[in-house]
Amino acid sequence: MYITDYELFEVPPRWLFLKLTTSDGTVGWGEPIVEGRSHTVVAAVEELLDNYLLGEDPTRIEDHWQAMYRGGFYRGGPVLMSAIAGVDQALWDLKGKQFGAPVHELLGGRARNRIRVYQWIGGDRPADVGEAASEKVDAGFSALKMNATAELRPIDTPATVNDAVDRIAAVRESVGDDVDIGVDFHGRVSKPMVRRLAAALEPYDPMFIEEPVLPEHNDSLSGIRQSTTIPIATGERMYSRWDFKEVLEADAVDLIQPDVSHAGGITEMKKIASMAEAYDVSIAPHCPLGPIALASCIQVDACTPNALIQEQSLDIHYNETSDVLDYLADPAVFEYRDGFVDIPGGDGLGIEIDEEHVREQHGNVDWHNPVWRHDDGSVAEW
Repeated sequence: MYITDYELFEVPPRWLFLKLTTSDGTVGWGEPIVEGRSHTVVAAVEELLDNYLLGEDPTRIEDHWQAMYRGGFYRGGPVLMSAIAGVDQALWDLKGKQFGAPVHELLGGRARNRIRVYQWIGGDRPADVGEAASEKVDAGFSALKMNATAELRPIDTPATVNDAVDRIAAVRESVGDDVDIGVDFHGRVSKPMVRRLAAALEPYDPMFIEEPVLPEHNDSLSGIRQSTTIPIATGERMYSRWDFKEVLEADAVDLIQPDVSHAGGITEMKKIASMAEAYDVSIAPHCPLGPIALASCIQVDACTPNALIQEQSLDIHYNETSDVLDYLADPAVFEYRDGFVDIPGGDGLGIEIDEEHVREQHGNVDWHNPVWRHDDGSVAEW
């Protein structure tokens, strides 16, 4: 068996799907994407497949990963690692189908029967979060996540801090103490504002503060962690085990959030998770993406003892035109019950893509994240 062909599909709301085909007709799917940079990633995937994988045995996944990563003198970063990630997912899907087993069985077998999931509320500029929180809890979710703020100045007003406190207070009052609330700072918050916001939010017991500072400032995380009792989470903009090595060695985080479509795929995320386990750090894979990325995450969650909870993007504010389940032949594979999703038992990634729908939607994408500006006209973090 060898790889004979590939196709790439840009589909709404902002995703990129890869279809790999082998000489015996087996198909594997992956999701290589940098949201808002899909054309760039398409070119990177084409380079990897044309230069390394076409005509090759797809089962040698580790060797292919090493060749794709180390075969270039310049390595890492979001574009290359996301391209590798999608190819890697498709290779694991092929391998599972070849052996008639789910991917997690090939990675050591299940460490759990289901994984807890959380649900997004609010939006980029969070609003109406109290009512939304009640609706999601009534729908069965026991963990929620929300953005803490809209854009912030490096040193902002007491009113801005109070607005953030009022929002999380409304959610806590709405859902009570039995529901976890993750608070995403989204890299929008400067170091002095992180300290102020964390102190103000502590009485409401957030499950974690996510990306309290930009990854460029990960050296400040240790000090932030020492200044608050709220668990610190980060990792969606970190792309390899070498990025995570620094924060783990610095005892700077409580929870890491590698993205299986950005951090080198299933192969690399499993290695990152194992590294974190040695430091008593949990993982909560980042996944505001499509069904292939979610299925890949769950396969890793299944066989990872330190997997805590899984992000998923059903009804997230980005999915206005298409949603996760739209691209599945059997949407029931991601049926959420009591705040959990069962581990899929099907071969490979455990999902069946509705290829006809994918082809119908291909090309209907023009998503770019907004460029926010402060009231003085300077660029703000989104």
